[in-house]
Amino acid sequence: MIKILLADDQALVRAGFRALLDAQEGMAVVAEASDGAEAVRLAEIHEPDVVLMDIRMPGMDGLTATRKMPGDVKVIILTTFELDEYVFEALRGGASGFLVKDTEPAELIQAVRVVAAGEALLSPSVTRRLIAEYASRAKEPSAMAGLDQLTEREREVLTLVGAGMTNDEIAVKLYMAPATAKTHVSRAMMKLQARDRAQLVVIAYESGLVKPGWL
Repeated sequence: MIKILLADDQALVRAGFRALLDAQEGMAVVAEASDGAEAVRLAEIHEPDVVLMDIRMPGMDGLTATRKMPGDVKVIILTTFELDEYVFEALRGGASGFLVKDTEPAELIQAVRVVAAGEALLSPSVTRRLIAEYASRAKEPSAMAGLDQLTEREREVLTLVGAGMTNDEIAVKLYMAPATAKTHVSRAMMKLQARDRAQLVVIAYESGLVKPGWL
């Protein structure tokens, strides 16, 4: 059973999400929060698998609440705009991905399943736009702890993850089996202490491994 916490300051939005998600087999909304502080408190009590987090809420916002989430709780940021100015900061703060609020119900349900399974919710097109947006205002790339522990192949794989490629796409690009690509991704995550693929994407931008227009 996938346990879900809803965090949004609009009761009507929460009610809509609850009705949709509770109707799905293998899903249950275990709590609702109207601000970030309440979301953090309820996450500690109910230990949800996934939090649907509105980024703009009174008091503690969704960005701060994401950083304070306990343990292995996965966060999907809900935003009105696909390139919301806070989306990159939310990913850096530990979010596993984001959705626009008017997404189709089937996409929302799939997103919850994907994130609960430990995958990151970042489409290639959105990832590339985020890279371009971030790079346009970023300072010099920073040295990231752990990068020197990666093998040459793991650095290649990290770069391709940062560009938004799936394991299957990486496998084709590097002439390897998808299972091998997955293994390299997992090893990179372990060495870099990344929570999921979204964190690898952030590391790839900040270290300068990925630059806009290189693909």
